[in-house]
Amino acid sequence: MRITLLGTGNAGGIPQWGCDCAACAGARQDPKRRRAPCSALVETDGVRLLLDAGLMDLSERFPAGVLDAVLLTHFHVDHVQGLFHLRWGVGSLPVHHPPDAEGCADLFKNPGVLAFHPAPEGEPLRFKTLTATPLPLAHSKTTHGWLIEDGGGKVAYLTDTRGLPPATADRLRAWRPDVTVLDCTYAPDHPAPKGHNDLDLALATFADIGTRHGVLTHVSHGLQCWLDTHPGALPSTVSVGSDDEVVWPRD
Repeated sequence: MRITLLGTGNAGGIPQWGCDCAACAGARQDPKRRRAPCSALVETDGVRLLLDAGLMDLSERFPAGVLDAVLLTHFHVDHVQGLFHLRWGVGSLPVHHPPDAEGCADLFKNPGVLAFHPAPEGEPLRFKTLTATPLPLAHSKTTHGWLIEDGGGKVAYLTDTRGLPPATADRLRAWRPDVTVLDCTYAPDHPAPKGHNDLDLALATFADIGTRHGVLTHVSHGLQCWLDTHPGALPSTVSVGSDDEVVWPRD
């Protein structure tokens, strides 16, 4: 199994439009510092799954027939906006998503090639040797994290969320992921973060569930500025994800 982070930014991305902070200015000068909307690619045994669809160039990245399915965390625009163009193609693409009667705009009304399938929490989906299990997260819209395993590794993909619902935390403690990719939008001590973790809460979550390695995603320009000015602030078992980074298998 191979899991690649395609995007690690929050809704505004890095660089954020009109912003001249150090993080945004640096990203304009160095493409490696850019952060696209959160998403990931899972590949194993001839199967390719897209985790979230916020990237706007999906048709260029993934020719027709390359993807077996899309697994959505939720229907906020920065996680589904790439589907609006893709739906007018030819063929069929399964999209597994949390039960949400509203969805996003008119995707349900005019799905085109998208075959939407609600995924009940806790019920695993199987793709050859790979299993993907949705679990509820704590966000402003019905949201699922995804537990991905193929017998050779366990990776939890948990964005967007602020902390974890108790039942989800219990499941993760028992499951013991090798890698947990977790929402971390804000710098430490951010005032009352809504729907997303700050660094303190993210680190506490990693410790609580006992993950072997934690990867931060959904990074804002504010958090990036803080990280750049606080080198060495993260424990050795935690890293900041970057676009196009392979998080499994680990070196």
